Amino acid sequence: MTKHVEQYHGVLPVNKQSGLTSHDVVQKLRRVCNQRRIGHTGTLDPLAEGLMVVCLGRATRIVRFLTDWDKCYKAVLYLGLTSTTFDREGVDPEAVPKPVPSLSQKDIDDILERFRGRISQTVPVYSSIRVDGERLYNRARRGEDITPPSREVVIDELTMTVFEPPYMQLTIKCSKGTYIRSLADDIGKAVGCGAYLERLKRVSIGNLHLDDSYTLEQIEQKAESGDLDKIIRPCHEVLDYSAICVTGEFGRNIVNGPLLKKSDVVRIDGCFDPGDTVLIKDKQGNVLAVGTAGTRSSDFRSADDRKLFEYKRVLN
Repeated sequence: MTKHVEQYHGVLPVNKQSGLTSHDVVQKLRRVCNQRRIGHTGTLDPLAEGLMVVCLGRATRIVRFLTDWDKCYKAVLYLGLTSTTFDREGVDPEAVPKPVPSLSQKDIDDILERFRGRISQTVPVYSSIRVDGERLYNRARRGEDITPPSREVVIDELTMTVFEPPYMQLTIKCSKGTYIRSLADDIGKAVGCGAYLERLKRVSIGNLHLDDSYTLEQIEQKAESGDLDKIIRPCHEVLDYSAICVTGEFGRNIVNGPLLKKSDVVRIDGCFDPGDTVLIKDKQGNVLAVGTAGTRSSDFRSADDRKLFEYKRVLN
């Protein structure tokens, strides 16, 4: 059997359109790129749009590091109605909206302040989280009585940008695992009239931004013209960590996870402390591995070889 050869290795920022699942996006890209190894760094609900970060080929091995990055969203809430799914899909079409209370800027600031920082958030019952081995949305669709789990998340920024009742537009910067649908429902309860998530756009993940992303149609056009490689970003441009640059001989053997010795190091780029995530790169700047520093960069040349670096992931 002929082995499938993957052509692309890197990170592709995708502008997902509303109506597509994250799975739809990955399956489409598998066909366009003719690649099997494709992964993404965070699901977007079908009704949501915006940035999806997709990793191709060897870059799928860095998905776990990109998944931890904070995310930024633009959200529009509809006040006065609630939803079983916390978004517009679960709104009862016969429901009568409640009047939206008259809110001053201070009233809104006081409400939003409750949701800034580290908070506990209840997972929507219509979500892909597994409980007892089964996804919650399957149990919800069967009408089962469900007590969804809670999780701690961090809301670094929560700012109202537009308030034209019944609509409220928010900018949200948050940690991984945050459900903006749940946040919308909770804000509606705090206001007193209920709310659901009307629209959602993810505008950034870490240092990657929606302005630098491509729609599926644009990606397909690039593939047809032979220019797809020009919009795929190499791992070293995306992973914003300090690096240990190694000799060619060490790089060629890195798949075996050899002990890093000071004699294998060509130079150090940046600064790090023990426990920090660091990269191993070759002299050309290609990322070979991701791991944990065992010493400060300033003490590197005097440190014990056995404590220089601990592997997390080899990319080759």
